[in-house]
Amino acid sequence: QVRMVESGGGSVESGGSLRLSCVASGINYSPYSMGWFRQVPGQVKREGISFIDNEGNTSYDESTKGRFTASLDNAIDTLYLQMDSLKPEDTAMYYCAAVLGRRLYRGGDAESHKYYAQYEWDGWGQGTQVTVSS
Repeated sequence: QVRMVESGGGSVESGGSLRLSCVASGINYSPYSMGWFRQVPGQVKREGISFIDNEGNTSYDESTKGRFTASLDNAIDTLYLQMDSLKPEDTAMYYCAAVLGRRLYRGGDAESHKYYAQYEWDGWGQGTQVTVSS
């Protein structure tokens, strides 16, 4: 069973940076992908903002492309999200998840990102809160 534990959230001012971490357990199959999602208070849907697979392929949504960078340390099954140039609209609860047997084979364009967001993501953690003040 895949399980994820997020950490690294906090409060920063607009333009600041944060680095989120996500430790995974139960990753016993290859290929696999991991992803970062966020949920804004009052909204039900979790938005998939960044995906990465164990071959290093990445995909980002348009709102974070160029500001956020995902990386994966396969040796310790840890996913990171470096968030730079943070904006107040980035304020949300951030979650990570994984999907076994799937990789990001279609490239990193917007349509492919939407496709990856429909994977059967699993192992949701408790989330880590990011608050960006103006």
